Amino acid sequence: MGNRRSNFAHPRYWPVWLGIGGMYIAAWLPWRLKLWVGKLVGLVAWRFARRRRHITETNIRLCFPEKDDAQQARLVRDTFVANGIGIMETATGWCRDPEHLRHRVTFKGQAHMARVQAEGKGALIIGVHFSTLDLGAALHSLYFRADAVQRPHDNPLFARFMGRARDPYFDAIIDRHDLRGVVRRIKSGHGVWYSPDQDFGREASVFAPFFGIPAATVKMTSRIARMTGAPVIPLMFHRNPDNRTYTLEYLPPLEDFPSGDEMADATRINAFIEDAIRKHPDQYLWLHRRFKTRPECEPGFY
Repeated sequence: MGNRRSNFAHPRYWPVWLGIGGMYIAAWLPWRLKLWVGKLVGLVAWRFARRRRHITETNIRLCFPEKDDAQQARLVRDTFVANGIGIMETATGWCRDPEHLRHRVTFKGQAHMARVQAEGKGALIIGVHFSTLDLGAALHSLYFRADAVQRPHDNPLFARFMGRARDPYFDAIIDRHDLRGVVRRIKSGHGVWYSPDQDFGREASVFAPFFGIPAATVKMTSRIARMTGAPVIPLMFHRNPDNRTYTLEYLPPLEDFPSGDEMADATRINAFIEDAIRKHPDQYLWLHRRFKTRPECEPGFY
């Protein structure tokens, strides 16, 4: 372990160390300055990150055909700005005690999770990949403890930093491939935060509609619910229009879920996610290739 740690001094890790240092500094900036820097980061990325902009433009063109060209372009720009602010929010969630933000949070629907916990049950918490994801998780920990399912980062130094940053507000971090681990934790009474809105490939998915487009949607959600018998509780979280406060909200547990039909279950989960996105479309992570995997013989979008 000592040798592994010393390897992080290699020059190839210096840019990562600079990024980590920048996140610590960003976390302690005054709120107004933090917002300004986040917007600037987003605008710079919008201007120069051409591939990510192309992906975002494609996603928004596909999902919001009712918007004209100017409205779509504005949403693309707003998405980069919101995700730039999201970087600052992530830094804050990772590098500071979330207690200092309690006064900025409104948490609705707490009774839904409190009822499940009072009954001694675990739960599958359905989240969404908004730019506020990590700050939302930190703020959630002020009220309820949970585990999280995540994909390990490819860079070992950043993965170590991210793991240590998330440790204080999650009871356990579970690899997204560890289905048994998720089931075991839920059966032992834990809430597990899971975000099923990314493309994990053909074998793990069914093609359920998302904004009217067949999208590779993981089957794991209904499988976990079936294997555990636990309630599935959607969680919404977003930055309010004032850019200074946040709202978290538990919705009622899904009824008659799972249904025994994986396509119907995936469609239902996508409908919740779509509804959450439509309320705050710029805060969603449109920068990822949500429609990467296509049905057989269908050309790719990107």
